[in-house]
Amino acid sequence: MSFLSAIFGDKSIQNECITVLSPIEFKSQVDGKNVQLIDVRTSNEFNSNHIKGAKNIDFFSGSFNLELNKLNKDKPVYVYCRSGSRSRQTANKLANMEFKKIYDLRGGILNY
Repeated sequence: MSFLSAIFGDKSIQNECITVLSPIEFKSQVDGKNVQLIDVRTSNEFNSNHIKGAKNIDFFSGSFNLELNKLNKDKPVYVYCRSGSRSRQTANKLANMEFKKIYDLRGGILNY
């Protein structure tokens, strides 16, 4: 069982620190606020449209983990992508990295 937990992460930890927010909730928590807002889409996607104040950390980049490690684990992290898949995977990764509070935009920027 610990082998599977190592691969897929501990779901109980993930459920405690990850909150999936509706677009309205997400917007109210990030608009005009100084938060760790992360867009995990490619740079081309980011450059075409993104939420104001977001930092682009490309999910497919070779430096993805390195960039995530630069974030403050004690401050909430708001993460989004195009449709929700990459941000969900990123939220799980952040939970496994022991980030305290992670907020994931349900449905990605397509629903924002």
